[in-house]
Parts: sequence; structure tokens; C-alpha cells
Amino acid sequence: MKDNTILIKNAFILDSNNFKGKKQSLLIKNDKISEISSRIDENDVDKIIDATGKILLPGFINTHTHLSMTLFRGLADDLSLDSWLNDYIWPMEANLTGDYSYIGALLGAIELIKSGTTTFSDMYFYMEDVARAVDDAGLRAVLSYGMIDFSDADKRANEIKENMALFDKCNGMADGRIKVFFGPHSPYTASEELLKEIRKLANEYNIGIHIHVSETQKEINDILNEKGLRPFEYLDSIGFLGSDVIAAHCVWLSDEEIKIIKKNNVKVSHNPCSNMKLASGIAPISKLIENDICVGIGTDGASSNNNLDLIEELKTASLLQKVATLNPKVLTANEAIAMGTIKGAEVLGLDDEIGSIEIGKKADIILVDTNQVNMVPGSSNLSSNIIYSANGSNVDTTICNGKILMENKKLTILNEEEIYNKARQVIKELKETI
Repeated sequence: MKDNTILIKNAFILDSNNFKGKKQSLLIKNDKISEISSRIDENDVDKIIDATGKILLPGFINTHTHLSMTLFRGLADDLSLDSWLNDYIWPMEANLTGDYSYIGALLGAIELIKSGTTTFSDMYFYMEDVARAVDDAGLRAVLSYGMIDFSDADKRANEIKENMALFDKCNGMADGRIKVFFGPHSPYTASEELLKEIRKLANEYNIGIHIHVSETQKEINDILNEKGLRPFEYLDSIGFLGSDVIAAHCVWLSDEEIKIIKKNNVKVSHNPCSNMKLASGIAPISKLIENDICVGIGTDGASSNNNLDLIEELKTASLLQKVATLNPKVLTANEAIAMGTIKGAEVLGLDDEIGSIEIGKKADIILVDTNQVNMVPGSSNLSSNIIYSANGSNVDTTICNGKILMENKKLTILNEEEIYNKARQVIKELKETI
């Protein structure tokens, strides 16, 4: 059978292997990058995209979000995390259904595509319905069921059953674009028994683990009072940590905990906008990077951000570290590009497949248009132009797994207006239930 081929010509190619960007052309065959050259034969190519004036880079990788929570955008703002969860989010979530979560995930998927994210890591409920949305949207995802047992044995057994069912039904789904992890919510909502059982199952089935850790000072104090240890000290003491663990947030870390993270090769997902909005604090990302700890970027849910634009998130991450350390040289534009691409791929264990522009890797690619006012005249350093000048609205084309999801800013696979209307109706119905 003939290969499906897309030629992208005359693009400035930028990734962590080439931060300066070189004008070249790139050929996609089926789902992979097959050739990168200054000149590629245009004969027998199914589609040609002229990328003159555009920067080509890997699709961004969102290492921590809750996609269906896009429905709750603007629902509960200017609140502490404790009040935000207990008084607003959890009561609303109690009335969620699979169909509602599906619509919320589609709404989030549109935002991801339009702002240049091709892969995301999600932890939430009704994850089989989220998987259905991922399949429909053409994106790549790592999905986890958020497990909360509050030390209830019956609930614990059910939570494990739910996550294993997700793995059995959805791991490898959507032409291999979906991968399933375990999702114990946090050390304060998942019991020690649940965490130990997840560690055992993760080893047995070779499944990764996605968990919130050290997000707020209250969490630190609560776990100190209960366990006599800080969160990472506690997780280390029960043998939970490992190179397959993604720890989201990691705001309140002691020097000893940073050593524990490094020792166990734990991966970190940094969520600066959510941490700022909920006044959770500033994660010591520059110190983690100095210690060669792998850090990716995440938006958290749109209910606590309030958008899923990873370019904005990366700019915020860079500026926040500079002002926190009073050092303009930390978390440079080049490091931010890597955090949003290849480091994100490493966090998710997908760096053999995605995260850089290399022959043989999956064709997860975006084009950023430099012919817009916020990009003119532009920096000779393409990383700086992306991180400090651009935002998601500058993304012109989004390709995932060799399939065009958006071209010339127009979605090719999802019906925007239909999904917007359904999302408005869903949130109206949800509000009527509380």
C-alpha cells in the first residue's frame, strides 16, 4: 500500500538538538518523520505545506492536566486550593457523568490542538470517555484514573479495579496513541495501603504512576503531623518512588527531598500558573534542573489556570524562576523549549517516540507563524521568539501521528461550534444539580 506523505518545505526547524533553527524541509511518511533535508523531491508527495516564515518544532507535551475540567473554567476563582476543592470542585464533580466528561475532554482537546500541544498526561474520572475523546481528536495521551480511598478498604479495592479496567481497555488504544498509568491522587487522599499496592502492581505490569505531591504548605504540615515525615520522605520510606513516578507540582521541597527525588529518578511536572493562581507557592525548578532532575511542564486543569496554552505556561515558568532567584540566567528560553518538548517526553517515558525532530520519530509537529505582530521583527534566537514573544494563537498548523489536526488555524478533525454548544449546555445542567 502506498505511503501517505506530507512534505513541509522551507521551515525554520527548531528543537533541543538545534536551538538556532535551520531552514530545511521535512518529509512525513504515514506517522513518522522519514527525511529532513534542504531539498526533498516533491514528486509522489500527497500533500505539500509551504512553511515559509514559520518555525517548525515538536508538538508540545503537557505532563499534567485534567482535561474534562475544562468545563469548570472560571467556576471558582480567587480561592485557596482547600476551599477551591472542597467547596466548589468536588461538589460539582459529584454530578459528572461519562458523557459530560467526554464533552469536557473534547473542549480541552480543541484548546490543546489550537495552541500546539500534541501530547498530554491526564488524571481524572470517567477516563474511558476521555480516551474516546482522545481517539476522536487525534491527539496522543497518557491517561490515569484518579484514585482516592481515604483509607476505606472497599473504596480502595474499587479504585484499583477501575484503574486496571482502564489499562485493560484503553492501553494501546487509538492506533497506539494512548498509554495508561496508575493515578493515585496524592499522599493525603490515597492511603499507605493503596500506595503500596499501586507500587506492587506498577512493578508487575510495567505501568507508570502519576501523582500530586507537595502542592501546598498545608499538605506538608498535614503529612508531617500524621506521619512525622515530609511527603517525599514518607513516599520514600514506604518504597513507593521510582523512575516510573511522575510527581506533579513539587512546590514545597526541602533539600533532603530534592536528594530523594534525584536518588529515585522521579520525574517532575511543573505547573506554575495553577500554583500561582491558587497561591500554592513557587516550585524550586532551577534547583531541580541544577541537580539533573527531569522536569516537564503542565497546565493543571483549566479550572485552576484558566487555559491550556503551554507556550504561555513556559514563559511563566521561565520568568517565575528568574524573579524567585533574582537571576535572569536561570531557566533560559532554550531550557524552556526542552522542558516543553523532549523533557516532557522523558517525563512520560515516550522520548524514544516523540519530543524532538528526528528521522524515525513520530510526526508530532507544529508550525508557528512568525508573520504576526507579536513576532515581528523577531529574535535571531528562535527559542527566545517562541518563549518570550509567542503564545498559542501563533500556532498555525498542528500534526499528530502524521495526521493534520489543524492547518492555517482551522481544525480539520473536530467541529468547534458543535462542541462549544454542547459544553455550554453541560455546564448549565451541572450547575442546576447543586
